[in-house]
Amino acid sequence: MPQLNPNPWFYIMLTTWLTLSLIIQPKILSFLPTNPVHDKPSTKTKTHPWTWPWT
Repeated sequence: MPQLNPNPWFYIMLTTWLTLSLIIQPKILSFLPTNPVHDKPSTKTKTHPWTWPWT
C-alpha cells in the first residue's frame, strides 16, 4: 500500500510547509490593507424590555 510509505510524501509536505512559511507568508504579510480599520466611537443602544402578552 503506497499510502503507508511516508518516504516521498513527507519530503513533499515538509518542502511545501517550509516554502509557505518562509517565503510566501512574509510576502503576503507585507502588503498593506486597502481599507484600514478606523476606530469608531462606541454608541450605547437603548434596549426596551419585552412585554409578554400573557403576563
